[in-house]
Amino acid sequence: MKLIDSHAHLDDPAFNADRAVLLAALHANAIGVITIGTSLRSSRAACCLAARHRSVWATVGVHPHNAKDVDDATLAAIAELARTHGAVAVGEIGLDYYRDLSPRVVQRRVFAQQLALASQHGLPVVLHNREATQDILEILASAGDRLRGVVHSFLGDAALAGRFLDLGLHLGIGGPLTFPRNQALRDAVMRVPLDRVLVETDCPYLTPVPHRGHRNEPAYVQYIVEELARLRGIAPANVATATTDNAMRLFSLTFDAPSRQPPA
Repeated sequence: MKLIDSHAHLDDPAFNADRAVLLAALHANAIGVITIGTSLRSSRAACCLAARHRSVWATVGVHPHNAKDVDDATLAAIAELARTHGAVAVGEIGLDYYRDLSPRVVQRRVFAQQLALASQHGLPVVLHNREATQDILEILASAGDRLRGVVHSFLGDAALAGRFLDLGLHLGIGGPLTFPRNQALRDAVMRVPLDRVLVETDCPYLTPVPHRGHRNEPAYVQYIVEELARLRGIAPANVATATTDNAMRLFSLTFDAPSRQPPA
């Protein structure tokens, strides 16, 4: 692996026309991808993609937008996917008070339930936080000291970065790092230890400069690496090696997991 895109949505319809071509190119260029579950359906789709492509891994979980649809059967099905189909994390889970597509009390309950599921299965978590920082921090603090994971698409300042780092979490850095107005994020990223940084695209969303305005793709993770290297005054190859090692270690990534079978 030369690079790992630690957060992508390869099951998104934006890739329907050329998904196979895109995946073949990534494999040829030694770019690995973690494709993210956001619902029971997309978690199953992520596991199917991971089972069929050696350099793709899956997470399973329910995004806060979809928390209103979660019942005991949903959680049991997510747990079954985590147990039997080689999922490397529980996520994308968390809170979203910006769109409020699920009631906040339901978001908090489902978030806590999925944190418990991750703990039960010894898996890290992939966290979504949008305008819900205080509640996120309180729920994470109550989750105990076994918490491992990454704050997806971190957009805060240095102070908030420090609070997440103190909880033992990694920070996922994506396309917004390249946007001209995000100086607070750039200042924060320069202070974060490199061994706590992951790079991600969130494709097909949040396309980095110089392709902003077009569909994002996993290969564009290179632009995040280049910007991180520029900010820190080091070679892009050093950032690529460090962030790839971080992702491999955090998610315990392997290429020969026998449990990576497509769900029925």
